[in-house]
Amino acid sequence: MSEYTNGPVPPMGDDQPPTTEAPVAPVVVPAAPEPEPEPEVGPEPKGGSKHARRSDRRGLKAVLLGLLGGVVGAAALVGILVATDVITPSVQVSGGQQQITIDPSDEDVTTANAVAAKALPSVVTVYCTFPEGEGMGSGVIYDTNGNILTNNHVVEDAESISVSLNGESYDAELVGTDASSDLAVLHVDFGDTQVTPMEIGSSSDLQVGDWVMSVGSPFGLESSVSQGIVSALSRSTLLENASGNTLYTNLIQTDATINPGNSGGALVNAEGQLVGICTLYSSDTESFAGIGYAIPSDYAVEVADKIIAGETVTHAYIGLSMQTVNAQNATQHGLSVDSGAYVVEVTEGGPAATAGIQVGDVITSIGGERISSADAAILAVRSHSIGETVQVTVMRGSEELTFDVTLGSDEALQQQQEEQQNQTVNVNGQDVSLEDLIELYQQYQNNPFGGR
Repeated sequence: MSEYTNGPVPPMGDDQPPTTEAPVAPVVVPAAPEPEPEPEVGPEPKGGSKHARRSDRRGLKAVLLGLLGGVVGAAALVGILVATDVITPSVQVSGGQQQITIDPSDEDVTTANAVAAKALPSVVTVYCTFPEGEGMGSGVIYDTNGNILTNNHVVEDAESISVSLNGESYDAELVGTDASSDLAVLHVDFGDTQVTPMEIGSSSDLQVGDWVMSVGSPFGLESSVSQGIVSALSRSTLLENASGNTLYTNLIQTDATINPGNSGGALVNAEGQLVGICTLYSSDTESFAGIGYAIPSDYAVEVADKIIAGETVTHAYIGLSMQTVNAQNATQHGLSVDSGAYVVEVTEGGPAATAGIQVGDVITSIGGERISSADAAILAVRSHSIGETVQVTVMRGSEELTFDVTLGSDEALQQQQEEQQNQTVNVNGQDVSLEDLIELYQQYQNNPFGGR
C-alpha cells in the first residue's frame, strides 16, 4: 500500500465524508476571462481557495501591447532611482543573484517605489498554449543561466511555453516540476540580453505584520505590484486534482493582492528580496478578496535547486495509509475518539512501523499539532523535514500512546508509483494502466473498519 500523500486511499465506507481539511478547500482552477471552460478538478465551496493561475490570452493581446510601455518604464525607473542614490547597487554574488540595498533616502520616494524598481526586472510573464486554449501566469528569474521559477499549475500540460521580459518574447523549455509541491523550473535562452536574477531572502525570517509586495501579471497586466503585510504564517491545505494531490504546507498568508495571472510571481520583502512564490487566493469570486497565499522561498529554492541539478525532489515520508475519523463512523465502529486519522495500513520497514505504530491506531497529534483528519496528518508530516524526529500520539483502543518517529524520504515511493503508471494490463482487449486498476480496486474494497 502506498503512502496516502501520493495516492488514493482505501474507502472507509458509505459514511466516509470528504477528507479535505480547512483552512482552504479544493476548487476549480480559475482562468479569467475563459471562453473555453477548463475541466473541473474538484468542488468549489463558497469562499474556497483558488490558484492564482492563468488568464486567457485571447482578448488581452491588444491590452498587453499597450502595456509594454509600462515594462520599459519600470526599467527606466530603476535607472532613475540608482542615479539619485535611492537604491544603491552592489557587486553580484555567486549564483548571479542581484544585491541592491533598499535605502529610500529621497523623501519623495517610498520603500514601495524602491522595492518595485528592484523586483520588477526579475519577474517575467509566462504564456502557455494548452489543448483547450491559452493561458498565462508569472515567473521569477532565478539565475543568470536563464532558469525561471514558477508554479507547476501554470505550465502543467502546456504544449508550448514562452516568457515575456521587457516587451520581448522568448521560447521557454520545461526543466522539471514537482507537482506535489506545485513548483516548476523553466529555462530560457536570453541570448545577449542581460537578465537580473532576483535576490533571494529567507522566508523563515518573516513575522506576522511584516511589509511585503506581490509582483506579477494579474489578469495579463504585466509588471504589476501590490503592497500589503504578512497576515499569517504556516497555513496548510491539500488540493486534489487529476494528477494527484498537491500539498501546500507552511504557506505565507498575505493581503498583498494575488489574482489570476499572479501565480508563479514573486512575494518580496521590504529589501526587495524573494520570500515567497505567489500561488493561491481565497475568495467567493474569480478575483482576490484580501486573502492570498505564497509558497515560502526557503522551500521553493530547495526544490528549484534539486530540479536544476536533475535530482529527484523528495519529501518527508511516514509510511502510512490513513483515513479520516468522524463522530458517525467512530460510534459505528466503537472507536474511543471521534476525530483523527485512522491507520489503514503500515508500510513494512517504514518510519511508522519502526517506531511501533500499528494498523487500527488513530493518530490524534503529530509534532504537537492536533490531528482531526487524514488530510491534516498528511500536511503535518510534510511540514517537517526528512530525517526529523517528531512525536506522534495515537489512541490504541482506550489507551493513549506516543511514539518518536524519524521521518524518511519518499524517493522509493515515487519510483514505485512511476513504475505503476507505466505498467498496463489487458482487460477485455483493452490496455488499462495498473494504477487505474489499483484505484478501482480501492474504491470497491471492504471498509477497513469492517463491513461495507
